[in-house]
Amino acid sequence: MRKMKVPVSVGSVLLCMFLLCRSAVAQSPSQVPFELKDGDKVVFLGNSLFENEFQSGYLELALTTRFPGRHVTFRNLGWTGDNVWGQARSTYTNPPTPYQHLINQLTGAKPTLVFIAYGGVEAQDGQAGLAKFNEGYNQLLDKIDALGAKSILLSTTPVIFEDTSAHISQRNADLKLYNTEISKIATSRKKQFIDIYSPIEALAKNTLIIENGSHLNETGYFHLAQILQKSLGIPYEVKDINIAIGKSGSEATAPAQVTQNVEGATVQFTIQENTLPLPLPKALLTTSAPLRKVKITGLKKGFYTLTADQQQIAAASAKEWAEGVTISQGPDYYQVKQVQEMIQKKNDQFFFQYRPLNRTYILGFRAYEQGRHAKGLEDQSLIMKWLEGQIATHGVPKQRVYELKMLK
Repeated sequence: MRKMKVPVSVGSVLLCMFLLCRSAVAQSPSQVPFELKDGDKVVFLGNSLFENEFQSGYLELALTTRFPGRHVTFRNLGWTGDNVWGQARSTYTNPPTPYQHLINQLTGAKPTLVFIAYGGVEAQDGQAGLAKFNEGYNQLLDKIDALGAKSILLSTTPVIFEDTSAHISQRNADLKLYNTEISKIATSRKKQFIDIYSPIEALAKNTLIIENGSHLNETGYFHLAQILQKSLGIPYEVKDINIAIGKSGSEATAPAQVTQNVEGATVQFTIQENTLPLPLPKALLTTSAPLRKVKITGLKKGFYTLTADQQQIAAASAKEWAEGVTISQGPDYYQVKQVQEMIQKKNDQFFFQYRPLNRTYILGFRAYEQGRHAKGLEDQSLIMKWLEGQIATHGVPKQRVYELKMLK
């Protein structure tokens, strides 16, 4: 997907955060808290909503960091243009049929949880295609149930165009019609349904999160990750740090703990996070949310630098520290960025394993020519397994030692 620079104002970001809290409501048949456990295998199954997510990895990253240290396998089976019958997955070799490809890929992933995002392509058939869509969706859910996996159903996303000639009103009306159908299916089968259409539509009015009319950009996937977290009941709260330095000692709010105070000129404190922060996309790096503020009062007049594990991350005057300084970098951000990059590398390995460019020659009817390379595709699983181990290890937050020191 083409990368775009996205202009974002502080006001629009604050509105976005409000909308995430207000609009991202999931309908759940039970009150059991969402949790990922060791050995869980999560599959993202659907159309371009999931395939394009390969480039950012925000959905997997959000779920990984909220359950640190747990060995969970993620497989992205998103396929651009796909529908509940798997028609976009067709190859020159038939059989297997496109639907058989979909089922084989799903079965091979051995899921314990499947996020499903279908309906966007099917909605082009409007009211006339609704009954067939219902049948296909239920047939797919029957298969997922037979595999013993839990399923979470996502709505479609809106189409955003400034060109009124594109008949966007009717297109979005059809998408909403199919969202209602998906919600009904979820209710009838006691599945969880998550409406992502409404919050994304609201966000798109103030922030450029959709490109090419219907595809989320990097900022869009960052917000989608937050929408899913909120809907699943696992929101991430950024807690500000407040430290008050006095003659009789120092006080700090959790998760900070002051370990040293040298006459109001040097302050050392530790922070033990429960989870790593979700890294901001490039388009949001210049905004004020959702970043932590560190507020330190009682300092002597002067200019101070803040280091974390001996890495400088901020510098400001005593007055500015008393008002609060926003922290947008540091060891935790470097660590989670490494995890995100490992997720992207792992997903690249998987993509070319289950969708090799020369599939017909390796796995199809011309496998007699290059079928020997099938072993190489299998060997990629070893690389993915190693990367998954690294992701689980590096996804665990560490205790950081911070030091605020006056410049002389």
